[in-house]
Amino acid sequence: MGRIFLAPSFAFMAVIALFPVFYAVLMSLYEIRGFNQDFTGLGNYARALTDPGFYNAALNTLVFTVASVTLEFVIGLGFALIMHQAFVGRGLTRAVILVPWVIPTAVAAQVWRYMFDHNPGFVNAVLGTDVNWLRDPAWSMVGIIAADVWKTAPFVALLLLAGLQTIPKDYYEAAKMDGAGVLQRFWSVTLPLLRPAIVVALLFRTVDALRMFDFAYVFAGYSNSLATLSVYAQRFLVAEPRLGYASALSTVTFVIVMLVGLAFISRMGRHMVGDTAREVKR
Repeated sequence: MGRIFLAPSFAFMAVIALFPVFYAVLMSLYEIRGFNQDFTGLGNYARALTDPGFYNAALNTLVFTVASVTLEFVIGLGFALIMHQAFVGRGLTRAVILVPWVIPTAVAAQVWRYMFDHNPGFVNAVLGTDVNWLRDPAWSMVGIIAADVWKTAPFVALLLLAGLQTIPKDYYEAAKMDGAGVLQRFWSVTLPLLRPAIVVALLFRTVDALRMFDFAYVFAGYSNSLATLSVYAQRFLVAEPRLGYASALSTVTFVIVMLVGLAFISRMGRHMVGDTAREVKR
């Protein structure tokens, strides 16, 4: 009976969520110039496969995703472990750590771009370097990754902190009585029991990084040297209007993000099922 009552809500949510996807897929099958629409089938997808700009955007997205998610996880885990400890000023420390996360991404991107600007930016003065952060593609990527890590590591820390607070203190006391040191307790108790929170944090951040737009666009606009898949798709949506090709690029990006998300969810589901099965056997 409950499913019958919930069915209209699920149907409404499915229409709202899936309609833009189906519409984008439909548009990707046409060559659209102004008011003219010519059916090309998979022509836009074939064009993407021979477009060097698409592969460059995919490579930029991959480099950004791997580097930023790795650093965000390491730094976020460190923040979570600090915020989990009981000490005087813990509330203030938590507030300071979480401040970057509450700043709007567009605002943070503009601030970081200003900081990395050769003039009047001050990053070179602080580091004692003379790097043109906004013109050199490699250094610009470093700047984008640094800005994103600063902005999003607190979010990872928040998810991991929630996971840490679910671990019973009895486990640590038992491990301590068995003679386990700090590192042994972290490796044998914290990491295994924190696994669900780690998977969720990596899922959220990986999916978000694969569709990153703000920092790359603010730092370099539509420049091919730093364009991610989202920036490259928007270039053909706004700057060089080819709606069919832009829809094809958006669809490819959606498929990549969906496959990565499903892989994470599948792995997380196996762990959950495995854990439940082991508990039942006990």
